Amino acid sequence: MAEPGSLLGSNLELEVGAPGHGGFCIARHEGRVVFVRHALPGELVRAQVTEDNGGSYCRADAVEIVRAAPERVDPPCPYAGPGRCGGCDWQHVSGPGQRELKRQVVLEQFRRFASLDVSALLGEVEELPGGLLGWRTRITYAVDRDGRVGLHRHRSHDIEPVERCLLGVPGVGDGEELDQQWPGLNALEIVAGGSADGVTTVVGHRPGAPRKGRGRRAPDRLQVLAGPAELRHAVGAHTLISSAEGFWQVHHHALETFTAAVLEAAGLNPGERVLELYAGAGALTVSLADAVGPTGSVTGYEGSRQAVADAERNLADSPQAEVRLGRIDAGLVTGATGDGQHAVADGQRPDVVVLDPPRTGAGVEVMNAITDAARRAIVYVACDPVSLARDVAAAEQAGWQLSALRAFDAFPMTHHVECVALLVPRLSP
Repeated sequence: MAEPGSLLGSNLELEVGAPGHGGFCIARHEGRVVFVRHALPGELVRAQVTEDNGGSYCRADAVEIVRAAPERVDPPCPYAGPGRCGGCDWQHVSGPGQRELKRQVVLEQFRRFASLDVSALLGEVEELPGGLLGWRTRITYAVDRDGRVGLHRHRSHDIEPVERCLLGVPGVGDGEELDQQWPGLNALEIVAGGSADGVTTVVGHRPGAPRKGRGRRAPDRLQVLAGPAELRHAVGAHTLISSAEGFWQVHHHALETFTAAVLEAAGLNPGERVLELYAGAGALTVSLADAVGPTGSVTGYEGSRQAVADAERNLADSPQAEVRLGRIDAGLVTGATGDGQHAVADGQRPDVVVLDPPRTGAGVEVMNAITDAARRAIVYVACDPVSLARDVAAAEQAGWQLSALRAFDAFPMTHHVECVALLVPRLSP
């Protein structure tokens, strides 16, 4: 039941404004901000309020389009729409329209969190091959108490039963597992490798051991239920291996696209030294090693033991490269951890630092350590424009400047956008 004065459940007629970071657009009603999903800038909509925080904002779904924007299209997915599956944000927008929304969001995050106007650096958000559908090589489906498979509704623990996800590659979006029941699982993950043989692996997510005391629930225990435990991926002339439970780019053209962008930004020369942070299973490392050649070196750090083990095999033919196990923090970069493990040893600063952090970003302390260590360039691969803007702001404070910025639509139909940024030392006046 709504509190007195709450807008929860109300129907509002709204003029829709700019997109926000998170798959919604911003409107206003009687001085309050309304985050509206299923709408587009410039539209007039009737929206139903789904959440009211009791303060400055509320959330709503556009349930009727009074005046449509030119970019609006009919959603191809039958599960898209108000109150339905929350996996996609922009099913109702044309491809060019989605990419322009993402460009506007990136520009706004840099303005807000870095006080930078990057409009001269950032061109169009670049489209990856393959179109808007059929690109995901990994989907984690929710499982309800009866073992039925579906996807979570937006900002909800409720599950939308689905027979197919149009974003998935064959075998992932339409696997026979979706018609089966999986009692005892929290989630069911279906993943395909980089080959075109259609082989998939099914990974079950089981409840983890209870934690003592209060706090977040324990991480799920992952178990390969069917298919190979290892997946193969083609990266240039290399064939790389990753654990089926481990991280790999989900768009089947993402890695080749990001690798080309990183190499272009880094401009590596034979014999140079590269420090790579958050190196994973060595997906970028092998190409960095090829670029610096046998007289150069690439030293990566990664916090996952499984990923480091995978990287060790992937780099077997690249003796100039290695990935070490280490928690990524400022102490690791500067050598201040006291455990003898640090990235910059004996005064040998890397020519280039490459980092691909998680969604939370690297943080001010790590960025300060990186700017102290790098000689000529920092190449930052980012899956969140807010974290990227904050980390770029830290680098700017440390005397570096943003020299190049590209954005890629590696997650069509969703609000997510991938960026590659180049930072260089600021020249003294």
